[in-house]
Amino acid sequence: MSLLEVRKLTHSFIDKLLYNQASFDLYKGEHMGIVGQNGAGKSTLIKILMGEIIPDSGMIKWQSTIRIGHLDQYAEINGTKSIIDYLKTAFAHLFELEKKLNDLYQEMSITGDYGLLEQAATYQEKLETSDFYLLESHIDKVVYGLGIHAIGIDRPIQVLSGGQRAKVILAKLLLERPNVLLLDEPTNFLDKEHVDWLANYLSAFDGAYIVVSHDFDFLEKISSCICDIEFGTIKKYAGKYSDFLRQKEHLREDYIRQYDAQQKKIVKTEEFIRKNIAGVNSKIAQGRRKQIERLERLAPPAFTHKPAFTFQEIPSVAQVALRVNNLEVGYDKPLLPKLNFSVLGGEKLVITGFNGIGKSTLLKTLVQRISAVTGSFQFAQSVKIGYFEQDLIWENGAKTPFQIISDVYPKLSVKEIRSRLAQCGVKNTHTTQAVATLSGGEQSKVKLCLLLLSSYNFLILDEPTNHLDAETKEALQKALIQFKGSVLLVSHEEKFYQQWADRFLNIEDAIK
Repeated sequence: MSLLEVRKLTHSFIDKLLYNQASFDLYKGEHMGIVGQNGAGKSTLIKILMGEIIPDSGMIKWQSTIRIGHLDQYAEINGTKSIIDYLKTAFAHLFELEKKLNDLYQEMSITGDYGLLEQAATYQEKLETSDFYLLESHIDKVVYGLGIHAIGIDRPIQVLSGGQRAKVILAKLLLERPNVLLLDEPTNFLDKEHVDWLANYLSAFDGAYIVVSHDFDFLEKISSCICDIEFGTIKKYAGKYSDFLRQKEHLREDYIRQYDAQQKKIVKTEEFIRKNIAGVNSKIAQGRRKQIERLERLAPPAFTHKPAFTFQEIPSVAQVALRVNNLEVGYDKPLLPKLNFSVLGGEKLVITGFNGIGKSTLLKTLVQRISAVTGSFQFAQSVKIGYFEQDLIWENGAKTPFQIISDVYPKLSVKEIRSRLAQCGVKNTHTTQAVATLSGGEQSKVKLCLLLLSSYNFLILDEPTNHLDAETKEALQKALIQFKGSVLLVSHEEKFYQQWADRFLNIEDAIK
C-alpha cells in the first residue's frame, strides 16, 4: 500500500497548464527526487501535497496516521529563542514526559504515595525507548553535520541570515524524524561538506521522502526514483538520477517525433477544413473539425529553446583589479578576521568556506551595500562592476519581468526586451506575470538578464546557480568561461566552477 496516492492531478497557474491528469505513488521507504525545468511546477507540487494549494482537480491521498515533515524556509518561528532551544522543540513531547516524571517523583516524596511508582516506571520506559538520554548526542550530530556549530547554538534566531535560518529549520526537521520528508531545495544554503553529510543522512533515512533539487550530484546519491515534470505530465522513473537521464533521452526523442507528427496532422486537417467547410465535402470537413476538437494535444517540447548567455565586456584591467587590505566585514561586529587578498585583471577567483561564515557579507561590502568595519579595499579606476545578489528581493514584486527590464533600460524596444528575456530562458507567458509569483529559477533568470544588458569588466556573483535548472547552469558556465574580465564568485557547487576558476580563497583559513 502506498503512503501517497496522486490521481489525475490537474493544475494551472495563470494561463499555464502545469499538470494534466498526472498520477504517481510514493511507497514506504521510497526516496524520490523531483526534477523539471524552472517554472515547471516543482515547488507548486510540494505545496499541493502539503495542502497549501488546492489543485484544479484530482486526488491527493496520504495514508492516515503518518507524520509528514516539510522544509518551509519561510516558516514563522519565535525569533527570541536561541538555536539550541529551538532545536529542542523537536523533542517537546519528551521534555513534557520528563516533566511529568519529575512531578510524580516530587509528589511521591511529599505524600509518600508509592502507588505512583508504576506510572513513573511507564514514563521512564517511554523516555528510554525514545533515546531521551541521548538527545544531546543526536542534536550534536545534526548541528555539526549541517555546520550550525559554526554559527553558535546559543545565538538567537532573530539575528540569523536567511541561509542560516534555513539550516536551523532543516536541522529541526531532521531531528523530528517524521515518516515522510518533503524538502524543497534543501542544499541551497549548504556548503559542499554539509551537502555530502545531508546526502549520507538521507540515504540512510528509513522513512520516505520527496526532494526537489537542482543539484544533480546530490540527487544521484539520495534517490531511488525520479519524478520528472515536463509537458504538463509527471512521469516516474525507477532508479537513480543517471538511470533517469538515460531513460528520458530515449523518451524525449520519441516525444519530439510524436509532437511533430501530430502538428503536421493538425495543420493538414485544418487546411482541409478551410478548403471544404462550405463545399461538397462539408460533412467530411465538419467531422474532421470534431476530431480536431476532441484531439488530446501534446504540449510543445519546452526544451527546444535553451538559454544562451553572453556577458558584454569592456577592456579588462591590465594589473590589479582589486586590492583588499586588513578588511574586517560584519554588521555590529566583525564576522571574520582581517582579510588581505587581491584579484588581478582577467583573474577568476572563487571564495569558499562554510555557509554563514560571512562570504555574502564580504561581497556586499565590496559593492558598498554595507560599510566595512575596519580596513580598506580599492578597485582599479577603470573597473566597472556587475553584481548578482543571491537573495530574490525586488523593490516591487508586483512588476513584471518586462516592466523591470523596461524601467532599467527604457531605450529598449518591446521586441528587444522580449528577445533578451527569451535568450535568458524566460518563457514568453512569464514576461507579463508579477515577478514575485515566478519560481526561484525564473526570478534568477530575470536578474541575470538585467546583468547581461550592461557592459562590465569585473563580475561579483553570489550563489548565481541557486534555483537554476541544468541547462541554465550550463549556459551560465559557458558565458563565464568566455568572459575575459575578472570574476569574484561565491558558490557551493564545486562542479560549476572547478573547470574554469584560476584561484580559490578559503575564508576558513582566515579564522584558523
